[in-house]
Amino acid sequence: MIPHPAYTVDPWTLRETELDLDMLAQSESLFALSNGHIGWRGNLDEGEPNGLPGSYLNGFHELHPMPYAEAGYGNPESGQTVVNVTNGKIIRLLVDDEPFDLRYGVLHSHERVLDLRAGVLRRSCEWTSPAGRTVRVTSTRLVSFSQRAVAAIAYEVEPIDGAARIVVQSELVAAEQMPSQSADPRVAAALDRTLQPEAGYATGTRLALAHSTLRSGLRMAVTADHMVDGPEGTTTFAEFSENVSRLLVTSVVQPGGRLRLEKFVAYGWSAERSLPALRDQVEAAMAGARSTGWNELLRQQREYLDDFWERADVEVEGDAEIQQAVRFALFHVLQAGARAEQRALGAKGLTGSGYDGHSFWDTETVVLPVLAATLPEAVSHALRWRHSTLGAARERARLLGLEGAAFPWRTINGEEGSGYWPAGTAAFHINADIADAVVRYTASSGDPDFEREVGVELLVETARLWRSLGHHDSAGAFHVDGVTGPDEYSAVADDNVYTNLMAQANLRAAADAVERHPEQAHTLGVDAEETAAWRDAAAAIALPYNHDLAVHEQSADFTGHQTWDFDHTDPEQYPLLLHFPYFDLYRKQVIKQADLVLAMYLRSEAFDQGQKARNFAYYEPLTVRDSSLSAYCQAVMAAEVGHLELAYDYLGEAALMDLNDLENNTSDGLHIASLAGTWTALVAGLGGMRLRGDRLAFAPSLPQRLSRLAFRLQFRGRRLQVEITPSGATYTLADGQPLELYHCGEPVTVSTDKAVSCDLHTLPHLPDPSQPKGRQPLKRRLGPLP
Repeated sequence: MIPHPAYTVDPWTLRETELDLDMLAQSESLFALSNGHIGWRGNLDEGEPNGLPGSYLNGFHELHPMPYAEAGYGNPESGQTVVNVTNGKIIRLLVDDEPFDLRYGVLHSHERVLDLRAGVLRRSCEWTSPAGRTVRVTSTRLVSFSQRAVAAIAYEVEPIDGAARIVVQSELVAAEQMPSQSADPRVAAALDRTLQPEAGYATGTRLALAHSTLRSGLRMAVTADHMVDGPEGTTTFAEFSENVSRLLVTSVVQPGGRLRLEKFVAYGWSAERSLPALRDQVEAAMAGARSTGWNELLRQQREYLDDFWERADVEVEGDAEIQQAVRFALFHVLQAGARAEQRALGAKGLTGSGYDGHSFWDTETVVLPVLAATLPEAVSHALRWRHSTLGAARERARLLGLEGAAFPWRTINGEEGSGYWPAGTAAFHINADIADAVVRYTASSGDPDFEREVGVELLVETARLWRSLGHHDSAGAFHVDGVTGPDEYSAVADDNVYTNLMAQANLRAAADAVERHPEQAHTLGVDAEETAAWRDAAAAIALPYNHDLAVHEQSADFTGHQTWDFDHTDPEQYPLLLHFPYFDLYRKQVIKQADLVLAMYLRSEAFDQGQKARNFAYYEPLTVRDSSLSAYCQAVMAAEVGHLELAYDYLGEAALMDLNDLENNTSDGLHIASLAGTWTALVAGLGGMRLRGDRLAFAPSLPQRLSRLAFRLQFRGRRLQVEITPSGATYTLADGQPLELYHCGEPVTVSTDKAVSCDLHTLPHLPDPSQPKGRQPLKRRLGPLP
């Protein structure tokens, strides 16, 4: 998007200076507003034209049949899909009976600005109707962080060249016409009949609608109220039908005058509450919004974000594009998790319907570490949501003949939603990813209650799965066979090193946790024999290694497979999964996304520096990055092993995944994990941050083009700032008790009255490894130096 001439580079905004109708869908994702509970895509106020209409409530979904060509035991019978709920954004305009439609008439100017500090989307345009009347239209839109159920819009119309009869139609619209979400007609038909009308009204300036889903049994309600400010003689009229509730505001406005509408919208949904109870809930939320008022909602929004940026900002000097991108990334990660409050964090957040709105392993592995350092309470809520789905995970494990809990590969409600088992059921590493998030949050937050209330049970049930899934061979080694690691081009393999190392950490963490919490252990039926079995399995975990090549195998015998013919693969044939059969991919050395490289980042202590360098050099030419989850961790490990400029290139790819629409699918929502990965590539990559037990460790370095990198984070109740320049790194504690950390392996103590400065990490000089033909990251190092 940024290479498009309509988009400017600015440190605190995303600004679009003209409207390109061919890029509406992408811009709707980029300009989406959310608070983790409500999501509004950045559709135009008038609703049309659009790329993908989108209004979402976190967790609100419909079920649909999962058809299979052949029946298979254990296959999910029902899938879940996020629902486009009642649209409260729509404000239509007629000027002297001419619809305000940007496809007609003359559009003189059009600008939209996503303000990352104010948390609003602003729009302004001047348009002349086909009949020759010119008006200026401005709007400001927000989804409130301070009032979870509330979104609001301020909308103004000003005639420019003469008096105009203005009609504004503010609407609640359910059951909007949507583009097809499935090629299977049975699924498409089921989703076409999602929202069933239950109630509604339109009276005075108040609107309401209530609907329920046909299959999932969920109910939602929405209400809107308005403040109207216009010339004398302005009138209002409200009307209602089962799927539309509408307020019409009519006024004759003179040049220099204006018609202003402030629209407050409140949403709610429930699987249990009655229609009257739900209606009362949204009416109460609306009363709160009306009492607060538009100006105070704006002030609260800015106050919330001022506090967030004070503890989470990242400053990059020397690359304005990366500076904009990392703040854009943090803003959208915040929007995904801020008020999710024990709901799932989807792979696209609430910015679009991509991936059916499902949550995957990247929530725990990529997104939660960023939130742990910037908004820790959101991590607690996300993991408590996982805990709330333990019943479904236990049942899934039982169905598969396993002990403990088998968490779903993709889900909204906690039940498995993946119908392709090699990349779904076989990807058991999600259990260890959840356990890893539990351990990291417990260590970084210092939350005194979380482990006892939630963490122990999650660790125990995930450990039980590994003990029943794996087995000891005759020599005592513990193997986990027939699984899929992060690389989905190497499915159903034995002893995937990432999976085994993460399972090892899971087993050890569970054993340690039950020793700290004997009461919880007793309640869960854990005894000394079980914990001993976990420790034995962890100590004996199999880690395949090729001694001839002196590298770890991604999985058993991986390096013996035939290498993919990269030289005869055309650039148009990526992603490979769309042009080649899985059978061919699964038996070749070709990697969709970093797998062993991710293991070296998350289980860094399991490898020495020589192994890391050799492993990185071996797997880099095999990794095609057909996934947005790859570049960020390649950036991290490239920086650690000495390829600093390559790390900078991969940082650019992660940062611009959506802003440049690198995978051509930004239209169905943003890649929240890649956005989170932008922060990780900077903080864990260039900053070298790692978690060593309950202490932070740093090994900072800077690529040539950057003159300064500074980032703020929270850790165990403290606020720490790290500033990196070519002359060294400085650690400053903004508040809290003195903090012990490591710089380049050496312990240092930082306090509020004593900042600490250190020299930068000295990197080895290594030649950059190659990448598959045509899959090199764009070289940022060639850009102009500051």
